[in-house]
Amino acid sequence: MRGDSRTRRAITGFRQDAEGDWVADLACLHSQHMRHNPPLNYRPWVTDPDTRQARIGTEVSCPLCDRAELPADLTLLRTAGPFTDESLPAGLRRPHHTADGVWGVLRVRAGVVRCHLDTGPPLDVVLAAGSGQPLPPGIEHQIELDPPVELAVEFWGRRPAEAG
Repeated sequence: MRGDSRTRRAITGFRQDAEGDWVADLACLHSQHMRHNPPLNYRPWVTDPDTRQARIGTEVSCPLCDRAELPADLTLLRTAGPFTDESLPAGLRRPHHTADGVWGVLRVRAGVVRCHLDTGPPLDVVLAAGSGQPLPPGIEHQIELDPPVELAVEFWGRRPAEAG
């Protein structure tokens, strides 16, 4: 697992907030203000439409992904499970990640599950029954079970009509 640097995410577009400040929408479904406010923030490119547009596709650090913070405005797409320690698919027992633009939330219904996330820095959390752990898109994670366990995985994102 990587874990040696901040999680970087591609800029997918820009919009202005209610105060007129520019906000970058990121591939992880988070957003970040991109202000040109010297000397604190030196980003003259954000004030020009052409240079701002040229930044789409470039990557920026996403501290919200590093902390595995679920964006607030997502829709539940589907749920997998519940699974027990005996019925958990092999693919969920080894390191894996969710698809781009899709957040997972591991929900522990019974027992104890340890979850390792390859964020920067890595997160290592122990989840008891009734707790959950957001799983950022594209971030490798792995779980360890302390049987008996029951868990489910929720998948969160934006439906096509909500995107953009």
